[in-house]
Amino acid sequence: MKKNQLSIPRLSLPWWASLLAAVLTAGAITLLALWCQPNALRSVLAVFRDQPLLIVLNALPVGLVLLALTFLMRNVFFAGAVVNTLVCLLSIANRIKIEVRDEPVFPRDFALLKEVGSAVGDYDIQFPWGVIAVVAACSLALAALGLFTKSAPFPVARLRGWPGSLLGAAASAAVLAALILTVYASNDLYNSFRVSNAYYIPSVFNELGFPYCFCHQFTTYPVDRPEGFDRAEAESWAGTVTPGQGKDVNVIMVMNEAFSDITDSDVFLWEEDPLPNLHALRSDPHAVTGSVVVPGFAGGTANTEFDVLTGIQTNALSAATTSSFRVVNRDLNSLFRVFDADGYRTSFFHPGDDWFYNRENVYAWMGAEETVFADQMENLEYKGRWVTDDYMAGMIEAALDDAAEAGEPLFHYTTTIQNHMSYTADKYGADYPYPEIRTTVPLSGEVRTMLSVYTAGAMDGDAMLGRLVENFSEREEPVVLVFFGDHLPYLGDNQLGYVELQSEVAVAEEDRTDVLCSYKTPYVIWANDAAAEALDWENAVKALDLPENGTLSASFLGAAVLELTGRADEDPWFRFLNDLRRVTPVVQKKTYMLPDGVCWKDSDLALLPAEGDFPGGEAVLDLTAQWRQWSYYNLRYQEFS
Repeated sequence: MKKNQLSIPRLSLPWWASLLAAVLTAGAITLLALWCQPNALRSVLAVFRDQPLLIVLNALPVGLVLLALTFLMRNVFFAGAVVNTLVCLLSIANRIKIEVRDEPVFPRDFALLKEVGSAVGDYDIQFPWGVIAVVAACSLALAALGLFTKSAPFPVARLRGWPGSLLGAAASAAVLAALILTVYASNDLYNSFRVSNAYYIPSVFNELGFPYCFCHQFTTYPVDRPEGFDRAEAESWAGTVTPGQGKDVNVIMVMNEAFSDITDSDVFLWEEDPLPNLHALRSDPHAVTGSVVVPGFAGGTANTEFDVLTGIQTNALSAATTSSFRVVNRDLNSLFRVFDADGYRTSFFHPGDDWFYNRENVYAWMGAEETVFADQMENLEYKGRWVTDDYMAGMIEAALDDAAEAGEPLFHYTTTIQNHMSYTADKYGADYPYPEIRTTVPLSGEVRTMLSVYTAGAMDGDAMLGRLVENFSEREEPVVLVFFGDHLPYLGDNQLGYVELQSEVAVAEEDRTDVLCSYKTPYVIWANDAAAEALDWENAVKALDLPENGTLSASFLGAAVLELTGRADEDPWFRFLNDLRRVTPVVQKKTYMLPDGVCWKDSDLALLPAEGDFPGGEAVLDLTAQWRQWSYYNLRYQEFS
């Protein structure tokens, strides 16, 4: 034993003991970080027991950071105190973000610290003070151990002192960086682990472990340069925009959270139709209805916004999983810009936080003249924790009133939030009169509750649709309403609700009769009398050449609305999208739906010969390749005055 100047006895650890202490401390910190996650530690460990490689993948980055700081601080326990604080606070932040916004923490969130910081003060966050206290106590315990220990000099004399410390820290950091760019970046490895729902990212984080998933996300949200891309050629495609050709009808687009018609399934026994307004519009002469194929299952709201508004497809940005709003960082072509060039007032409403998905900046880059988020809305009305659809209907009606009073046509897009998961019995309060769920198939209590709560929200979404139709019907101003869902609802791990409903959504894609069923939500394009007259509705709809089943990709929905309102030739980009839609109304990764409603994989599509108006499978694949290249140009290079 030796004593320092404060007379505290200190144990000198040889290098091998320091290394062993680092390994054990890293393991303990990793366990604590996993305990900080929103799910139970025992459920995480159960996953790890069956897939032990996850133990290494979660502990290794913690250990390498600890090793780097141990070299710099020359004390494994002082380094452990710092690493424990940083890693566990990140895990706690991940827990809070999942609970508040149903999204985990990503490395790119550090670029939005200012926005997040301003939002925290306005949000009703339930901080896990007990968890925070445990983390603080563990960090203090490690620091206390550091007071009683020190590392013995390294046996190689030339590596003692600061040169050796810096070299050791740099080597540890270099190994970690190399692993992040290789092992942790591997999508094949990431996707090889069994999870309950690969499409639901918070669940993946919870099951595979926050440290591993966080490191994996360093290389996510990429944008791949398409094969054959030539900037000069893509610039020539962009051509010249010629505004002013369309009809001055107000266009209102409403993307309703998790709105779907899953309740249309024959297994349900309804005494009263839960979606009367949607069903009535399916036979309305001034309405076009069908299914929009969205980019994700049970999540990805912003990706659907992006696809509809820009015509770029999220799923085609990269071979790896990406988030469209996370890759936008400059001006971008969109429906907002087309309508703005035609003298429209343009606006976007969302009763959530402006920092979430970086929407405030993204919508400015897309050219929206006005954006309104929850903190700018007055007298908000809530059901549970979410702003009601009925309140947002009132906001839209007021926006249309303001535009009419100013003598301006309005293009408006609203993303609602009320029917956001989770669909638990306490969502709207214990005494809320949820609809009774009766089915021809047996349901567990958990699924029955989820369906009852979800259906209550879907009914409110349908009521919003009915309210807007009634309001716009009474107006003299021409109005076109576009109403659709952003994705199907999340109904439990391993698609539990869909399994019990015997839905094809829970069936492997190769065994389905409808390979796109996981991605279909209903849409309605409806015109009031004034708009129908202004647009020559029947002929305008016929000219769209929609497939008989009315199904189209979300990326084609916005372009179809432009064409419907007389803007088919204003912007070369959207004209191209409408031309592509006519030969393949749906493109979903490697699946293509042709106008006859038949779906083909790309390898089979290539074999189809040209026939009639169909240019042939190879030609369709070439057009799709051009779409990808043009999308990349729009995202990276297109300039706006």
